[in-house]
Amino acid sequence: MFDRFDTGEQAVLVHINFSSEDDREDLDELKLLVSSAGVSTCGTVTGSRQFAQAKFFVGTGKAQEIADTVAACHADVVIFNHALTPSQERNLEALCQCRVLDRTSLILDIFAQRARTHEGKMQVELAQLRHMSTRLIRGWTHLERQKGGIGLRGPGETQLETDRRLLRARIKNIQGRLSKVSKQREQGRRSRSRAEVPTVSLVGYTNAGKSTLFNQITDANVYAADQLFATLDPTLRKIVIDDVGDVILADTVGFIRHLPHDLVAAFQATLQETQEADLLLHVIDVADERKLDNIEQVTNVLAQIEADDIPQLLICNKIDALDEPLTPRIDRDDEGTPIRVWISAQHGQGLDLLPLALTELLAGKIVQHQLLLTLDVAGKFKGLFYKSDFVESETYDELGNTLLSVRLPIIEWNKLLKRTNNELLQFVVAAQA
Repeated sequence: MFDRFDTGEQAVLVHINFSSEDDREDLDELKLLVSSAGVSTCGTVTGSRQFAQAKFFVGTGKAQEIADTVAACHADVVIFNHALTPSQERNLEALCQCRVLDRTSLILDIFAQRARTHEGKMQVELAQLRHMSTRLIRGWTHLERQKGGIGLRGPGETQLETDRRLLRARIKNIQGRLSKVSKQREQGRRSRSRAEVPTVSLVGYTNAGKSTLFNQITDANVYAADQLFATLDPTLRKIVIDDVGDVILADTVGFIRHLPHDLVAAFQATLQETQEADLLLHVIDVADERKLDNIEQVTNVLAQIEADDIPQLLICNKIDALDEPLTPRIDRDDEGTPIRVWISAQHGQGLDLLPLALTELLAGKIVQHQLLLTLDVAGKFKGLFYKSDFVESETYDELGNTLLSVRLPIIEWNKLLKRTNNELLQFVVAAQA
């Protein structure tokens, strides 16, 4: 279907510095992406421009320099650290006589390698097909418009038109199947919502240490590696937090600057776990020199998926990798609310502080009550508190009445009042916030 050169393992990287901040990319990040894709770099071409040129993206002289580097290195592929138009790709391929990839194609290739679940593979295929739909070219010429005469009547369309029709049909098919997956996820979220189980979602720049932290907290054995986009498929696990109870923790795909729109659209079902979370744990690699820029990029993606208004707790990870290692701690705002937790997920430093911060953020205000339950209602109400492990002590008076001491989040107390039509209030003998 596609008239392309075979992809090899030797790549020439092209990085252009633009004066506009919005068009700038990071060369070191490109090298990490290429390494994550399993490709080795045999040459790098850099340059500066005010704006992209229409034909080759770069100037004619720079394009020839790229072609000469490809010939000298016997490279199999040229990888641009920028987004190219379909015509620019074709012009460069004709000049260099090898495959040309842009940044988006490279990220899609990494996603294709990492996808493990059926849903993840469908999402990646959908993103790839959307990206390819503008890059279809004539792979062969035997399918032409119909001609007169017996044996020469074709389907009435060119091979390119046939490819586009098949592509549209495949995209529609995948969208239908992903819609079913999305409905199943929505049912799961509604079920958790009815059970009033809070959801906490891990977000952050790719390779910030989200999966390592997830494994430390849940013992989930999710694949974690020092490479970009090690995690694609979302993983959900149940954890127990003091004074909160059951909490769903979700590990999600990492973000990156200029995340391709096709990927955002394809992973909408996955990103919905982030969109509907009660709290976001924003994991930051504090040892990365670009950490401030990475934080800004994550904030931009959260705004893009309309999740920027969800409360966040910053997880400052990899404190052991700093030139001057820090001691694990919790930073609080003026009201005493946790805003940052400093940890090292890989070495387990500060992980005991995270549940404390989650308790404060999810449970809110904690209340203590003492209830004097008579014999006729003791069995009815004791089960409500024991079921969620809210009971601190239980004693009896000389008449056989139960004196129950309970400690629970005020949110849970209000829920119990609602379930019992405020009947519990008449048995409260002491209360303390």
